[in-house]
Amino acid sequence: MVNSDTAPTLNFRELAGHRLEIVLVGDWVADKQRPSADEVLAMLVNEKAVRELCFDASGLGAWDSLLLTFLTKIENGCKAMGITVDRGGLPAGIHGMLKLADAVPELEGVRRQHPKSGLLEKVGLLGIAFWEETVAILAFIGEAALGFGRFVLGKANYRRVDLFLLVQECGANAFPIVSLISFLVGMILAFVGSAQLSKYGAQVYIADMVGLGMSREMGALMTGIIMTGRTGAAFAAQLGSMQVNDEIDALKTMGFSDIEFLVVPRMLALILMMPLLCVYADLMGMAGGGLVSLYLYDISILEYSQHILARLRFQDFAVGVGKSVVYGVLVALAGCMRGIQCGRSSQAVGMAATSAVVTGIVMIVCADAVMAMVVITLHW
Repeated sequence: MVNSDTAPTLNFRELAGHRLEIVLVGDWVADKQRPSADEVLAMLVNEKAVRELCFDASGLGAWDSLLLTFLTKIENGCKAMGITVDRGGLPAGIHGMLKLADAVPELEGVRRQHPKSGLLEKVGLLGIAFWEETVAILAFIGEAALGFGRFVLGKANYRRVDLFLLVQECGANAFPIVSLISFLVGMILAFVGSAQLSKYGAQVYIADMVGLGMSREMGALMTGIIMTGRTGAAFAAQLGSMQVNDEIDALKTMGFSDIEFLVVPRMLALILMMPLLCVYADLMGMAGGGLVSLYLYDISILEYSQHILARLRFQDFAVGVGKSVVYGVLVALAGCMRGIQCGRSSQAVGMAATSAVVTGIVMIVCADAVMAMVVITLHW
């Protein structure tokens, strides 16, 4: 091969006996823009008189697999059109590599097939996948319940230091983001309510609406969603990394239950911290609503506080706190389940974290709908 800096080109030369010669010129290497094999084959289709194809490589410079790919496409196309290919004009190295490529034919069935499936088949596959996912979720919930039962009986194997660290991670470390989101949600509720209440001169009832909305619904719901994206994804990533590094298998080999050692402490940490975060979110939301009332409608903080205290009952806070406990369990289950189900690659860890967030939010919204119906039915 000769080193040069010539762009790869080709010329055609018609020979006697219905023969066509392709003259290869320049450097046929990967960093060069080569002629298209499809254009050559299209020209051969139009040239009905061509019966044999040959090559002239006297002007060929450097070459690599780019040229081999080009020649392979030309030969396959000529074979389909019934045109004979003469490799005699090619360099010995190219001729030998093409011959080696033809020595072992392609095995049948090795190419990946993408058969088209009908609508009924797709619906059936989705149904099977949904059923399998439901069974897996119920099985994990059952195992977690058994593990939590062993913890209540004092028989669970776990490290207390891990529990304390998880409590700190789920509680104190989550205060900043919970404060910001809850404060803004309270302001949004006040803005939305004031748009209607101001039409009737009832701006003072903004306090009632914000207090009731935060204590019964938005405080617990926003805290659950925040913890899903913050803590649920972290649980999935932690356990997924342990799965990739075979640490969970090592725990099982040593006789430890992965549910008791890994899942139960995380679930307990969220059960303990979610009520506190929920009450804190309620107060921050009410503070946000009070700020809007003060600056937009000159409602004093004292008047705002009195309306909240007169309207809210302990039962309203109890409903929100009860919901937060359920949300905490769901966040822990979603994060731990996706982490333990994680594959054995780094990509699977990211997918597990994403799936944990999606699963957690869906479970929280569904649980919220069910609990709202129960609360309305029981007139709480």
